[in-house]
Amino acid sequence: MKFGKEFTSQMVPEWEEAYMNYNFLKTILKDILNFRRRRPKPTSSPNPSPRTRKLLKRHFYKAFSGLTNGFGSYNERNNKDEVILVSEIQQDEQPPENRNYETMFFRSSEEGAENEVVFFRRLDDEFNKVVGFYRSKVEEVVMEAEELNTQMDALFALKVKISDPQVQRNHTKMVSLEILNHVKMNVTSESAMSTLKTIFDGTKADLSFNNEELKSAQTKLKQAFVEFHRKLRLLKSYCYLNQLAFAKIMKKYDKVTSRNASKAYLEMIKNSYLSQSDEVVKLIERVESAFITHFANANRRQGMSDLRPKAKRDKHRITFLVGCFVGCSIALVVAVILTIHARDLLRSPGRNQYMTNIFPLYSLFVYIVLHLLMYAANMYFWKRYRVNYAYIFGFKPNTELGYKEILLLSSGLLVLTFAAVLSNLEMEMDERTQSYATLTELVPLGLVTVVLLITICPFNIMYRSSRFFLIVSLWHCVCAPLYKVTFPDFFLGDQLTSQVQLLRTVEFYICYYGWGDFKRRSNTCNQSNIYEMFFIFIAVIPYWFRFLQCMRQVFEQKDYGHGMNGLKYLSTIVAVVTRTIYVQRRGTAMRVIAASSSGVATIYNTYWDMVKDWGLLRKDSNNPWLRDKLILPNKSIYCVAMVMNVILRLAWMQTVLDFHEAPWLHRSTMLFVVASLEIIRRGLWNFFRVENEHLNNVGKFRAFKSVPLPFSYEDGYKEL
Repeated sequence: MKFGKEFTSQMVPEWEEAYMNYNFLKTILKDILNFRRRRPKPTSSPNPSPRTRKLLKRHFYKAFSGLTNGFGSYNERNNKDEVILVSEIQQDEQPPENRNYETMFFRSSEEGAENEVVFFRRLDDEFNKVVGFYRSKVEEVVMEAEELNTQMDALFALKVKISDPQVQRNHTKMVSLEILNHVKMNVTSESAMSTLKTIFDGTKADLSFNNEELKSAQTKLKQAFVEFHRKLRLLKSYCYLNQLAFAKIMKKYDKVTSRNASKAYLEMIKNSYLSQSDEVVKLIERVESAFITHFANANRRQGMSDLRPKAKRDKHRITFLVGCFVGCSIALVVAVILTIHARDLLRSPGRNQYMTNIFPLYSLFVYIVLHLLMYAANMYFWKRYRVNYAYIFGFKPNTELGYKEILLLSSGLLVLTFAAVLSNLEMEMDERTQSYATLTELVPLGLVTVVLLITICPFNIMYRSSRFFLIVSLWHCVCAPLYKVTFPDFFLGDQLTSQVQLLRTVEFYICYYGWGDFKRRSNTCNQSNIYEMFFIFIAVIPYWFRFLQCMRQVFEQKDYGHGMNGLKYLSTIVAVVTRTIYVQRRGTAMRVIAASSSGVATIYNTYWDMVKDWGLLRKDSNNPWLRDKLILPNKSIYCVAMVMNVILRLAWMQTVLDFHEAPWLHRSTMLFVVASLEIIRRGLWNFFRVENEHLNNVGKFRAFKSVPLPFSYEDGYKEL
């Protein structure tokens, strides 16, 4: 692998702009090389004899001895054939430590040296940028280390306070318990009850000196140390990679120009803050020592394992199983098609009965599989274009699922679904009782039960950490606005808004099996007013969750843009309710109301997708009507995505307006197609939404989670 690609692959994505622009400097070197290749070779002249060269040299220095007097170092540089001189430049308003570096190029008068002057000018800009960024980050981590010191003092004092009196007497000389009189516990919204307590009691609580407080403080500080250690390691890697990049580019310059400039420039880098600063290395050693002592019971192997978790490796068996399941799915699809054709089921009298009652039961699994496939595609392209989705979603390091694992789950569920469909097609109605066998009709319910049991299984199988993460995020959506809204929570809420048909299918499951319709393969759900009422309520739930989340963000962040986002979901609720009432009651007036509300909601949602969530349609952008920064190399993809979003939004509006009747398709099939199109639209939205979030983090150099600390000090007090 070439160094340029390796350099890019090892960058912290959110710090990409702070790294040395290696590729741009390479383009300047290519211009220099191309000019040198085009330049005609100088005509050779007779070489003077050694005696003549000696006389000319003596005559030259004698003639110019008055001008060069006092500048012996310059003569030495000429004698050594030096090309550059790097010096420190300090402006009046800058502190002494914030010096910039400037390179003087001694061969600027040569033909074609303009590109070399530009090269060193940009090289200096890049180096000053790197040094400035590194210095600012070092100052940040030094301040964070001081904060962790005070937190550890409070933790150790709390541990001594809770311990028995003998331990207190032995440790009183080591730590002052006076610090406990000036700290309080930070109460975070980790549950619905704690949120309610926070509303009435404030965000801090007095210490009660119990083991629960100690355990909570230890857990939070352990997470803070792990994240801080990761930040230090990445900062150390940033320093090393940039030094290596400057060394590579200078050696490449020497090779292209046949000069010897790298030695002087690398000597400057060696003496600069970038190389001489050792704060990060010392902090890493101290953090590791403290972590091993206080959080790993002096077990170095365990402590380093927690601080530096092993990188996740791809498993070949996952790829093999994905291939097997995909092959089985294709075989089952062919078997279903052949069974339908052989039995001529499309013309069977029971076709309408099957499509009305059985097809919706199995469509639930197809909705799940399609959503998983779109999510796997998103993860693949996020990884390919270096979108740090793991940080954005807050996944634990090396525990998040990759796109291959998602494909494994989706293909496995697809095999079970098609196998169940094939079994239903093969089972016949009992001629004596004119009713369907109970076992036949229980196949979809059994499959749902299996999926639910796997999802909530407490044992460490089938990606337990990811399943738990999903359940927690879902619980936060259900309990909105009692939980602080994080990116995974509202992202999942938006996914639910695209699965309205799935939620209605769940309601149909309850009705079909709860009321005993499965014994007769009949559908009496629509005859119930309760079912029709919940049919509206179920569709409104996801949008209501998102509205409550937006309201929580308005009151918490004082950002009224979230209020406008909440109005978007309210408009969609109105559209869904009016449309459903129109389908149930009909009438011209209700049709007009449904069409008007649906049109407004569609326009509002489409605008918000492109402008707010994707950050596109910027008139004054460097990329017209897009945005200044784009991850995908082909700009036309963004235009195609916007057009597709509009078209698929219109398909959703057609459902609202009840334009889903087609003579060649059954009503259930049309609903399935439109619902699938909405899932595909959501998959496209997911990629650009996370991309925009990533670019926002890049613009602010945010690459690390903000871990809440357990203690807060009284104003004006800081234990040193």
